[in-house]
Amino acid sequence: MEPTVVSTSNPSPDEFDRNVPRICGVCGDKATGFHFNAMTCEGCKGFFRRSMKRKASFTCPFNGSCTITKDNRRHCQACRLKRCVDIGMMKEFILTDEEVQRKKDLIQRRKEEEAQREAEKEARRPRLTEEQSQVIATLVEAHHKTYDDSYSDFCRFRPPVREGPVTRSASRAASLHSFSDASSDSFSHSPESVDTKMNFYNNLMMYQEHGNSPDSSEEEGSSFSMLPHLADLVSYSIQKVIGFAKMIPGFRELTAEDQIALLKSSAIEVIMLRSNQSFNLEDMTWSCGGPDFKYQISDVTKAGHTLELLEPLVKFQVGLKKLGLHEEEHVLLMAICLLSPDRPGVQDHTRIEALQDRLSEILQAYIGLHHPSGQLLYAKMIQKLADLRSLNEEHSKQYRSLSFRPEHSMQLTPLVLEVFGSEVS
Repeated sequence: MEPTVVSTSNPSPDEFDRNVPRICGVCGDKATGFHFNAMTCEGCKGFFRRSMKRKASFTCPFNGSCTITKDNRRHCQACRLKRCVDIGMMKEFILTDEEVQRKKDLIQRRKEEEAQREAEKEARRPRLTEEQSQVIATLVEAHHKTYDDSYSDFCRFRPPVREGPVTRSASRAASLHSFSDASSDSFSHSPESVDTKMNFYNNLMMYQEHGNSPDSSEEEGSSFSMLPHLADLVSYSIQKVIGFAKMIPGFRELTAEDQIALLKSSAIEVIMLRSNQSFNLEDMTWSCGGPDFKYQISDVTKAGHTLELLEPLVKFQVGLKKLGLHEEEHVLLMAICLLSPDRPGVQDHTRIEALQDRLSEILQAYIGLHHPSGQLLYAKMIQKLADLRSLNEEHSKQYRSLSFRPEHSMQLTPLVLEVFGSEVS
């Protein structure tokens, strides 16, 4: 079989395409790049360098026209060297020993400089101090101790009762349930979502037009079948919020008056934050175990609340869920919410502000470490606290309206009456 003869002409740039296999211009073996001005393999590169350095003189035992291949390249050094020169290899490109050493030193220095840059980059990375890590660990543990994700205690509440007439608020809530997916600014604006949104507003206008019917208030007042169960649920949640607050670093060092003021003012907001853990984006419900404890928006209307609270509440839950917070971020947000120095009745504003600032710094450090490209996450989380203030205000209005009637207030627990009834002024 005739060996392949390699062309001596210089290839065009297209022939050096990275996707095209490169061959040695001397022997046809796989080339590793340009060496001494020609495309060659490592073997021929080394042969040419050694020959030039030794100023070797070879003689062909044949007629001086041997065909050099990968297999026979060691047989005739004279023709191999001649082939090297023919394809353009030049001795002027061979480095002296000193130049070789300088090149090695340069490569080593560049490696060390790159390692130094990486080390400096690593040193600049956001890090949590030991103290910050401990605060986060304490809050996560506090949450685990006060939030039972098996919801096993729910069976001890007065049972949920969902029967009874479909009230105006419940009907509107059903519309909100289907609308909530389209109402979030983070959801898609598909034609179906737009249609759902229009249906919601059509229903809303219809209910507003018939809202002054003689029977409406009597119907609403007699249909709060879920009030006993949800009153027990809220009372239970308040107890857990109190337990969580007591484990926040620095909270127990506050005066009893400030502890009470903070808890009374923030309890419903922290409960709303906690409830996001059970909120389900797929069907807009709060799933707390079995089917009896899967709460729809209409269930909450049967406890006396209206869409003036529930519509923004669902939007809040959707938006918070979409942030995809880590558990560490979630518990920090709850603690920051609770330690707000501008709550009514608070006396030591400076001390509470210092505690909140410390938690805010930890949250920002955590976000910087775990969400390097999420520069807006902290701002979005703080905006959620502003949303909670509005929800808190609306909840207070609706609670006052609900508790004004004895037949409703008698269904509430003493703890609910104490926290929501005795407002701090």
